[in-house]
Parts: sequence; structure tokens; C-alpha cells
Amino acid sequence: QVQLVESGGGLVQAGGSLRLSCVVSRRTLSTCAMGWFRQAPGKEREFVTAISRSGGSTSYADFVKGQFTISRDNAKNTVYLQMSSLKPEDTAVYYCAARGVAYYTDVVYENQVDYDYWGQGTQVTVSS
Repeated sequence: QVQLVESGGGLVQAGGSLRLSCVVSRRTLSTCAMGWFRQAPGKEREFVTAISRSGGSTSYADFVKGQFTISRDNAKNTVYLQMSSLKPEDTAVYYCAARGVAYYTDVVYENQVDYDYWGQGTQVTVSS
């Protein structure tokens, strides 16, 4: 069973930065498209950003464009989410997700239903 483990969450003041990491085990990261989602208290889980298998394509939700950056290091089996200029409304549990793809597939996926594996989430709290 593929496992995803997020880390890097915590409490930060508004305007601060955090970098989340997602380590994938029991599957080679280069065979996966990856995504980050978040769920704020009382809200549905929503798409944040995604990256293709090779890293050649990325997609961002409008509300994080220019603020968050997704990247991946396939050699380390790790995906990152660099978050800057954080706002209180960014407070949420952030989830990493993986979808196994064929070697000739290099697309991004924005829908939760497209993902096969999920991490347990990491809490990000932004204080005002």
C-alpha cells in the first residue's frame, strides 16, 4: 500500500512562510502525479495545486497563485508546497495526494476523485 506522509505544518503569523513536505513510500514518485488539497474548519476539502509526473506542468487554484509553489524531487520521493505571504484564511489541514500514471502521461489533476492515495494531513494555522 502506497503511503504518503506530510510534514512541515505548524503555527505561523500572517505574512509568514511555511514549506510542507510529502514523502511517498512503496511507490516510485516518478510514476505519480501529485496534488495538494486543503480543508478549513467547517468547509469542504478544496484543490490547492497539482504537479505532473515529470514536474513539467503545474496548476494552481486562483486563490494561491503567486503565493504558493509546488515542486517535486523524484530522487527523494518528496513533493513540496512552499507557502508564502500566509493569511489567516489559509488556515486548514493540508493533504497530499498521489495518482499513479503511465510513463507517457504528464498531466495535472485538479479533482479529488482522480487521486488514488492520500496522506493523513498536516495542520497549518495562520494567526492574525
